[in-house]
Amino acid sequence: MILFGISLAMLLPIFNIVAQSFSSSAAIADHKVYLWPADFTLDNYEAVLKQASIWKAFGISVWITALGTAIAIFMTASLAYPLSRTEYRERKGVLVLVLVTMIFHAPLIPNYMLIRSLGLLDTLWALMLPGAISAFNLFVMRSFFLAIPNELIESSRIDGAGELRTLRSIIIPLSKPAMATMTIIYSVALWNNYSNALYYLSDRALYPLQVKLREFVITDSSDLATSAGDIANLSPEGLKMAVIVIATVPIMIVYPFLQKHFVKGMLIGSIKS
Repeated sequence: MILFGISLAMLLPIFNIVAQSFSSSAAIADHKVYLWPADFTLDNYEAVLKQASIWKAFGISVWITALGTAIAIFMTASLAYPLSRTEYRERKGVLVLVLVTMIFHAPLIPNYMLIRSLGLLDTLWALMLPGAISAFNLFVMRSFFLAIPNELIESSRIDGAGELRTLRSIIIPLSKPAMATMTIIYSVALWNNYSNALYYLSDRALYPLQVKLREFVITDSSDLATSAGDIANLSPEGLKMAVIVIATVPIMIVYPFLQKHFVKGMLIGSIKS
């Protein structure tokens, strides 16, 4: 019952947001909307989806999430595999260095100076490359690789396969739960990340959807609030809720397809060292 109550407390605000996004401005102004839409309407979504800036920000977020996740999985697997092989004598030292980055995080100013020195300011690469290898995700993936029988790797070497061929043909296919786990973790982080965009991007044309959402919900300075005359009579709250739903739904659609792999991946990663 306690867990049910906690789950219900977490879901009620979500229901209210969805309900307001489908409600008329009059119903929202009169505080008639609770967990179900009042005076059902699609005007809020029509007004939001008409905005070119929202579609552009949406496309940027999709690009960052897709490419950034692919880069992160590739780089994480490339480092986790050698760290899982006992024949590599320097692996313990590297693991200690990775663990240090997991415990001690660099402050914002050194990070900004590093991004600037690499020439990544005002580029989308600044949103993808800095977090390409997460220490936590690295240890989870390494645990998967350690669970793979060493006999399979030895047999591939006897057949003449090199390390890259072994990784591509044996390790990766057997690590689908790990790949699914990493895909969810990295994609959710990239999709929801807006702080790096605020720090490293000064060109508003490069803003992803989450920054547009934050801009509209918190400061009301988004182009959405001023660029279309046909939304002048709509409730600002209804428009905000519609933007929130649009920004949340895509990642929620992806999650159910990878959920079973995610659960298995987290369990294995928690009991292996």
